[in-house]
Amino acid sequence: MAPTLGHLRRKGDAITHELTITALEADDDTSRDAATNILFLAFANPERYSRARITEQLTPAAQPFYRHFLIARHGDEVVGIGGIKAADWASDTHILYLSAVTEHARGQGIARALIAARIAWAMENFPHGRLLVSTARPRRFSRLGFRLMGKREAGGRRLMLLEF
Repeated sequence: MAPTLGHLRRKGDAITHELTITALEADDDTSRDAATNILFLAFANPERYSRARITEQLTPAAQPFYRHFLIARHGDEVVGIGGIKAADWASDTHILYLSAVTEHARGQGIARALIAARIAWAMENFPHGRLLVSTARPRRFSRLGFRLMGKREAGGRRLMLLEF
């Protein structure tokens, strides 16, 4: 069963849709295209995050260096994406990455729900480990048990760690 946040209302919309979070399936090209577009627009850096690079990242990888993506939907519309992948340089270490919510759906708790769903997925699939994230919003992650690591990175980002 997909995790839900209950019924949420889109800004400026009288229709109520249930938010669902599900795995991005390997053969779901329509959702992959929507997620690629959300990430491309959110990152606004075509040299570093080209559509081709994002699409390649959203394609499943073979074990042990998996990439797993969860998508958030309001009804049939993909409104958010969040990834988790194996760190190929450290055992039992997973990285939260490539996360974004479409502009018109921000401020509704979708990003927080995607973070919680990825944490739950890691804890269900691995007996123990570490989750790393580089974020400009450390308070959001500290509320979920992450702790700061090291000093502020370029661009005001912070590296954070959650051990489970």
